[in-house]
Amino acid sequence: MDNQLRLIKKYPNRRLYDTKTSSYITLVDVKQMVLKQEEFQVVDAKTNDDLTRHILLQVILEEESGGAPMFSSDVLSQLIRSYGNAMQGMMGTYLEKNIHAFQDMQKTMQEQSKKLYGDSSRVPNEMWTQFMNLQGPAMQSMMQSYMEQSQRMFQQLQDQMQNQTRNMFAGFTLPGFPPPGVKPPEEKK
Repeated sequence: MDNQLRLIKKYPNRRLYDTKTSSYITLVDVKQMVLKQEEFQVVDAKTNDDLTRHILLQVILEEESGGAPMFSSDVLSQLIRSYGNAMQGMMGTYLEKNIHAFQDMQKTMQEQSKKLYGDSSRVPNEMWTQFMNLQGPAMQSMMQSYMEQSQRMFQQLQDQMQNQTRNMFAGFTLPGFPPPGVKPPEEKK
């Protein structure tokens, strides 16, 4: 297998040129490279700017526009709200780690399937459907537990950051706030 990075050039006419095959390709071809786990980089033909993320986002948009989108409008709205937020970097890392965990779980299931049935391509689709129907509730419960644990860890991190901030500014008197150790007066009702 060729481990060399495959170079794709994007021209102003929006066409993608694969330098390995010396031919023009489409987003469908890019998707196939991703599925085959081929390493590639997309660059602007004039400026050599890296456009790989841009093209991958276009592939995702094509997939989402198809019949069975992965992301709900609510999830997409939440993602948009995360941009510009102080936690933006953490959100990206969190999503990436969760996707890796999901892929690891999927790989484990495929390996177990191979042990039981040999080549998983021989397992009929009906069997996979039955298996997923039986395991679905258990997997949902497991994922829910995982998400609750992640949420607790995130809350603990947030509390820890608040405490560190309070401790850092404990010796300062800030305008509009009572001095350290003095409780604010209760509001009149």
